[in-house]
Amino acid sequence: MTTQQKQQILEQQISQMHRLKTSGLITNGESPLNKDDPEEEMSRSALAMFRAKEEEIERKKLEIRDKVHAHLGRVEEATKRLAEIREELEALTDPMRKEVAMVRKRIDTVNRELKPLGQTCQKKEREYKEVLEAFNEKNKEKAQLVSRLMELVSESEKLRMKKLEELNKNFEAIK
Repeated sequence: MTTQQKQQILEQQISQMHRLKTSGLITNGESPLNKDDPEEEMSRSALAMFRAKEEEIERKKLEIRDKVHAHLGRVEEATKRLAEIREELEALTDPMRKEVAMVRKRIDTVNRELKPLGQTCQKKEREYKEVLEAFNEKNKEKAQLVSRLMELVSESEKLRMKKLEELNKNFEAIK
Protein backbone atom coordinates (compact mmCIF):
# COMPACT_ATOMS: atom_id res chain seq x y z
CA MET A 1 0.00 0.00 0.00
CA THR A 2 1.43 3.37 -1.01
CA THR A 3 1.84 6.32 1.31
CA GLN A 4 -0.80 8.21 -0.64
CA GLN A 5 -3.29 5.35 -0.22
CA LYS A 6 -2.51 5.18 3.49
CA GLN A 7 -3.05 8.93 3.77
CA GLN A 8 -6.39 8.72 1.92
CA ILE A 9 -7.56 5.92 4.21
CA LEU A 10 -6.44 7.89 7.26
CA GLU A 11 -8.30 10.99 6.05
CA GLN A 12 -11.44 8.93 5.46
CA GLN A 13 -11.18 7.42 8.93
CA ILE A 14 -10.63 10.83 10.54
CA SER A 15 -13.65 12.17 8.69
CA GLN A 16 -15.72 9.20 9.80
CA MET A 17 -14.61 9.56 13.42
CA HIS A 18 -15.40 13.29 13.27
CA ARG A 19 -18.92 12.56 11.97
CA LEU A 20 -19.51 9.93 14.63
CA LYS A 21 -18.25 12.21 17.41
CA THR A 22 -20.30 15.19 16.27
CA SER A 23 -23.41 13.02 15.98
CA GLY A 24 -22.90 11.86 19.59
CA LEU A 25 -22.46 8.19 18.65
CA ILE A 26 -18.91 8.04 20.01
CA THR A 27 -17.67 9.42 23.27
CA ASN A 28 -14.13 9.01 24.45
CA GLY A 29 -14.65 9.31 28.20
CA GLU A 30 -12.81 12.62 28.32
CA SER A 31 -14.17 15.91 29.55
CA PRO A 32 -16.56 17.57 27.08
CA LEU A 33 -14.74 18.83 24.05
CA ASN A 34 -14.36 22.54 23.51
CA LYS A 35 -16.79 23.25 20.65
CA ASP A 36 -14.72 26.32 19.71
CA ASP A 37 -11.59 24.27 18.98
CA PRO A 38 -12.17 21.83 16.06
CA GLU A 39 -8.42 21.33 15.52
CA GLU A 40 -8.05 19.94 19.01
CA GLU A 41 -11.06 17.70 18.48
CA MET A 42 -9.61 16.42 15.21
CA SER A 43 -6.23 15.88 16.89
CA ARG A 44 -7.89 13.83 19.60
CA SER A 45 -9.90 11.91 17.04
CA ALA A 46 -6.81 11.18 14.96
CA LEU A 47 -4.86 10.12 18.04
CA ALA A 48 -7.69 7.86 19.17
CA MET A 49 -7.88 6.37 15.70
CA PHE A 50 -4.12 5.79 15.58
CA ARG A 51 -4.28 4.07 18.94
CA ALA A 52 -7.22 1.94 17.83
CA LYS A 53 -5.44 0.96 14.62
CA GLU A 54 -2.23 0.18 16.50
CA GLU A 55 -4.16 -2.03 18.93
CA GLU A 56 -5.98 -3.72 16.06
CA ILE A 57 -2.71 -4.37 14.22
CA GLU A 58 -1.10 -5.72 17.39
CA ARG A 59 -4.10 -7.94 18.06
CA LYS A 60 -4.11 -9.29 14.50
CA LYS A 61 -0.35 -9.83 14.62
CA LEU A 62 -0.69 -11.82 17.83
CA GLU A 63 -3.61 -13.82 16.40
CA ILE A 64 -1.64 -14.70 13.29
CA ARG A 65 1.45 -15.53 15.31
CA ASP A 66 -0.60 -17.78 17.63
CA LYS A 67 -2.21 -19.50 14.66
CA VAL A 68 1.15 -20.04 12.98
CA HIS A 69 2.73 -21.37 16.18
CA ALA A 70 -0.24 -23.67 16.79
CA HIS A 71 -0.05 -24.88 13.22
CA LEU A 72 3.72 -25.34 13.46
CA GLY A 73 3.24 -27.40 16.62
CA ARG A 74 0.67 -29.59 14.88
CA VAL A 75 2.91 -29.92 11.84
CA GLU A 76 5.90 -30.89 13.97
CA GLU A 77 3.82 -33.51 15.76
CA ALA A 78 2.49 -34.75 12.45
CA THR A 79 6.02 -34.90 11.05
CA LYS A 80 7.23 -36.91 14.04
CA ARG A 81 4.30 -39.29 13.74
CA LEU A 82 4.84 -39.61 10.02
CA ALA A 83 8.55 -40.30 10.53
CA GLU A 84 7.68 -43.07 13.00
CA ILE A 85 5.16 -44.48 10.56
CA ARG A 86 7.73 -44.33 7.77
CA GLU A 87 10.26 -46.23 9.87
CA GLU A 88 7.69 -48.89 10.67
CA LEU A 89 6.67 -49.12 7.04
CA GLU A 90 10.26 -49.40 5.88
CA ALA A 91 10.69 -52.29 8.27
CA LEU A 92 7.82 -54.10 6.57
CA THR A 93 8.06 -56.03 3.38
CA ASP A 94 7.21 -54.98 -0.18
CA PRO A 95 3.38 -54.94 0.15
CA MET A 96 3.60 -51.64 2.10
CA ARG A 97 5.51 -49.73 -0.57
CA LYS A 98 2.44 -47.84 -1.80
CA GLU A 99 1.51 -46.69 1.70
CA VAL A 100 5.06 -45.48 2.33
CA ALA A 101 4.98 -43.48 -0.89
CA MET A 102 1.66 -41.91 0.12
CA VAL A 103 3.00 -40.94 3.54
CA ARG A 104 6.12 -39.41 2.02
CA LYS A 105 3.99 -37.51 -0.45
CA ARG A 106 1.87 -36.15 2.41
CA ILE A 107 5.01 -35.05 4.30
CA ASP A 108 6.16 -33.16 1.22
CA THR A 109 2.74 -31.52 0.96
CA VAL A 110 2.81 -30.45 4.60
CA ASN A 111 6.31 -29.03 4.15
CA ARG A 112 5.15 -27.02 1.12
CA GLU A 113 2.19 -25.67 3.14
CA LEU A 114 4.45 -24.76 6.04
CA LYS A 115 6.80 -22.53 4.02
CA PRO A 116 4.21 -19.89 2.94
CA LEU A 117 2.85 -19.74 6.48
CA GLY A 118 6.26 -18.75 7.79
CA GLN A 119 6.64 -16.18 5.02
CA THR A 120 3.20 -14.73 5.79
CA CYS A 121 4.13 -14.40 9.44
CA GLN A 122 7.33 -12.52 8.56
CA LYS A 123 5.46 -10.29 6.11
CA LYS A 124 2.85 -9.37 8.73
CA GLU A 125 5.57 -8.52 11.23
CA ARG A 126 7.26 -6.25 8.67
CA GLU A 127 3.93 -4.55 7.89
CA TYR A 128 3.30 -4.00 11.58
CA LYS A 129 6.72 -2.38 12.01
CA GLU A 130 6.11 -0.10 9.03
CA VAL A 131 2.71 0.98 10.32
CA LEU A 132 4.10 1.56 13.81
CA GLU A 133 6.91 3.69 12.39
CA ALA A 134 4.41 5.74 10.36
CA PHE A 135 2.26 6.17 13.46
CA ASN A 136 5.20 7.39 15.50
CA GLU A 137 6.20 9.86 12.79
CA LYS A 138 2.66 11.26 12.57
CA ASN A 139 2.44 11.46 16.33
CA LYS A 140 5.69 13.43 16.43
CA GLU A 141 4.42 15.73 13.67
CA LYS A 142 1.18 16.27 15.60
CA ALA A 143 3.12 17.20 18.73
CA GLN A 144 5.12 19.75 16.76
CA LEU A 145 1.96 21.20 15.23
CA VAL A 146 0.23 21.43 18.59
CA SER A 147 3.29 23.21 20.00
CA ARG A 148 3.28 25.67 17.10
CA LEU A 149 -0.46 26.23 17.57
CA MET A 150 0.08 27.04 21.23
CA GLU A 151 2.78 29.57 20.28
CA LEU A 152 0.51 31.20 17.72
CA VAL A 153 -2.40 31.40 20.16
CA SER A 154 -0.15 32.94 22.79
CA GLU A 155 1.19 35.52 20.35
CA SER A 156 -2.32 36.33 19.17
CA GLU A 157 -3.52 36.86 22.73
CA LYS A 158 -0.59 39.18 23.48
CA LEU A 159 -1.24 41.24 20.36
CA ARG A 160 -4.97 41.52 21.12
CA MET A 161 -4.29 42.57 24.70
CA LYS A 162 -1.84 45.21 23.48
CA LYS A 163 -4.39 46.52 20.99
CA LEU A 164 -7.12 46.57 23.68
CA GLU A 165 -4.83 48.56 25.98
CA GLU A 166 -4.15 51.05 23.18
CA LEU A 167 -7.87 51.37 22.46
CA ASN A 168 -8.55 51.84 26.15
CA LYS A 169 -5.91 54.63 26.36
CA ASN A 170 -7.49 56.29 23.31
CA PHE A 171 -10.90 56.01 24.90
CA GLU A 172 -9.61 57.47 28.18
CA ALA A 173 -7.98 60.32 26.25
CA ILE A 174 -11.34 61.09 24.59
CA LYS A 175 -13.14 61.35 27.93
